[in-house]
Amino acid sequence: MRIAVAGATGNIGALTVAALQRSGHDVVGISRSTGVDLSTGAGLDDALVGVEAVVDASNTATVDPAEAVAFFGTATRNLLAAEQRAGVRHHVLLSIVGIDRVDGNGHYAGKREQERLVAEGSVPWTIVPVTQFHDFAAMVAGWTEQDGVATIPPLLVQPIAPRDVADILAEIVTGEPRGRYADVAGPDPQDLVDMARRTNDARGRTVKLVPTWAGLFGVELAGNVLLPGENARIAPTTFDEWLTH
Repeated sequence: MRIAVAGATGNIGALTVAALQRSGHDVVGISRSTGVDLSTGAGLDDALVGVEAVVDASNTATVDPAEAVAFFGTATRNLLAAEQRAGVRHHVLLSIVGIDRVDGNGHYAGKREQERLVAEGSVPWTIVPVTQFHDFAAMVAGWTEQDGVATIPPLLVQPIAPRDVADILAEIVTGEPRGRYADVAGPDPQDLVDMARRTNDARGRTVKLVPTWAGLFGVELAGNVLLPGENARIAPTTFDEWLTH
């Protein structure tokens, strides 16, 4: 198949491109580095010529609700419109488990808008909600680290290996549209503070971790909010296995 991957140079996008190529598919990378801009639509029509299916793994770093909704909304509208013109028959969106259970998170507000546009659009679709990645804890601690000290929220998560996410997206995009797919998660629940500590230990880094809800992630994310629902698809790679690679 000829398959396009939006966000092709990002973490999951690049891994998805590689997974599809290993299976023999013709992959078109959609990113600014390839001359395609989702925010303006520039280059999209040319990129989607002959494309049968699209994986949208695009992302933004903004946490401002208005900016996130604007980015994901504009990018998704442009992508879906170009897909309709090109006759694309399957749009696969990478989303996040729990975004409908959390208010006040700007990034999640953007993802909800993205999901709404996909579900209401004319291109047949599959939305794949995924839990946080194995490297999420170290990334969150890195945002606040200063002079060897980092604050981090004690989130309960069920993290998944990025490579497993890419393999699942590559599998789903080659099949028929499924609507809203089951939650996808790693094998075991983890505490984010402990994950950050173990990741730093594995990398030979010494960082004092200070658990707190007074930061980017507040108490609205406490409890089981970020855990997968019943009948979730469980990916194989454990956090311990990921740490050793």
